[in-house]
Amino acid sequence: MKLAPGYLSAQDQAALLEALRAALSAAPLFVPAMPRTGKPFSVRMSNLGPLGWVSDRDGGYRYQATHPATGRPWPAMPDILLRAWGDIGCYPHPPEACLVNWYAPGTRMGLHQDRDEQDFDAPVVSLSLGDTALFRIGGARRSDPTRSFRLASGDGMALMGDSRLAFHGVDRIIAGTSTLLPDGGRVNLTLRRVTRPSDR
Repeated sequence: MKLAPGYLSAQDQAALLEALRAALSAAPLFVPAMPRTGKPFSVRMSNLGPLGWVSDRDGGYRYQATHPATGRPWPAMPDILLRAWGDIGCYPHPPEACLVNWYAPGTRMGLHQDRDEQDFDAPVVSLSLGDTALFRIGGARRSDPTRSFRLASGDGMALMGDSRLAFHGVDRIIAGTSTLLPDGGRVNLTLRRVTRPSDR
């Protein structure tokens, strides 16, 4: 795992948030659902880039090139995200998906692995905007011990190498820790390489 505290300056955070607002007008936030049960996630999400991660009762977890509600392609990733991929992830091939997760105050995300991709050699790079999250990470097995730490607005992180398939999640959002989002909450942007470089 690689941490990049304060990777985004205040100016970069504001610029990225403005770019996100424009992108989400074309690709609105939606609520994914668990496979089989159809239970809705506690977070709302969208995507940027050639591919987007979606989940629903019938189709399960998957990547696809279009928004599930609008049927339109996902908006392009802003340059600042591509720069973060290179700076933090240090991977030679570009990301193909950027998940945009919106955590309202009081929401969380349980322990899970990011394993819907074909290329586990590529990192998973994330950037935080808004209120601080209490992030938890363990090992490659759900039963492995975990530890937690805070991710503040502007912080970057990468799951790579031995931590690429680590179980991780968000225990809680700490309200009032940032003024970036007027109504509070947190936005997490997660950059991923989906296919192997030789496949595209």
